[in-house]
Amino acid sequence: MTKHDLVESLSKETGYSKKEVEAFLKVLTTTITNKVKNGEKVAITGFGTFDLGKRASRRGRNPQTGDYITIPEMNMPRFRAGKNLKEAVR
Repeated sequence: MTKHDLVESLSKETGYSKKEVEAFLKVLTTTITNKVKNGEKVAITGFGTFDLGKRASRRGRNPQTGDYITIPEMNMPRFRAGKNLKEAVR
């Protein structure tokens, strides 16, 4: 399902226009992104939790030269499915 499909489906189910649904979806994703970026956890009860994880630095290899390099530590967004979502897909 693409963003366009999601907007269309939500519009049909809620009766709101596609522009209204798209604006809400944009605000929702922007808010989640900003909160996670600032290290906060966003929990949507029954659906899941968005948070920030750290990937440790590690040793990698340049495939062109074969030289070993150090890949620096980085932050990674993480999503953990909630109970209702897990049960729905079983």
